[in-house]
Amino acid sequence: MDTLAPSLTDVRAVVFDTDGVITDSARVHAAAWKEAFDAFLRAHPSTDPGQRRPFDVGDDYLRYVDGKSRLDGAAAFLASRGIEASEGTVRDVAADKEELFTRRLREQGVEAYPGTVRLVRALRRAQVPVAAASASRHAGELLTRAGVRDLFDVLVDGGEAARLGLPGKPKPDLFLTAADRLGVPADRAAVVEDALAGVEAGRRGGFALVVGVDRAAAGDSAERLRRHGADIVVRDLAELLGEESK
Repeated sequence: MDTLAPSLTDVRAVVFDTDGVITDSARVHAAAWKEAFDAFLRAHPSTDPGQRRPFDVGDDYLRYVDGKSRLDGAAAFLASRGIEASEGTVRDVAADKEELFTRRLREQGVEAYPGTVRLVRALRRAQVPVAAASASRHAGELLTRAGVRDLFDVLVDGGEAARLGLPGKPKPDLFLTAADRLGVPADRAAVVEDALAGVEAGRRGGFALVVGVDRAAAGDSAERLRRHGADIVVRDLAELLGEESK
């Protein structure tokens, strides 16, 4: 039976990001963003040849989009290419991405990472409450499709964040709201994130432990997570289980 690693011994609650941490849906988001951004860049070519390169699902996704709301992600990437986009343009690109993501989700589906499921179940056996938090309005649907929605005591998704007027990452409000609903202060809770904006949000929120999940494991991706606020970085959450569990 899985047990918890020493790094989680004093943690009284854990808040998990959804895309790329619980489910493999980050790849679907990245592919949808690429299709939407590449179409925009082709339709509005920059006068600077260096800014015409296609959207990179590795670097561009991690730097400008991952972990953020659709509008914030769209605005950040367009600004990175020197595009002074109007609010309407940002909304149009975000809407294109939403349509593409929804279609891909229906066609491809999503799965939960086995290591994450093992960790969540070990936390529940240890009576450590767990929450899922996401800037995406699709978080509940993703968790349900992956068959893991009932493993989480609390879900705070993009729809709830909008209703409450919570600012997006790297501000910590989404995670703080999830921890509050679990009844545990941030300084006794952990955040688990794969996005740079997300680990920064965990650090700003004063969480006792910020875990970075480095699914890419390429270049300086692990170091980037540490620089933005991760206390520890793992490639799979099974690494947070006790030695006898592995």
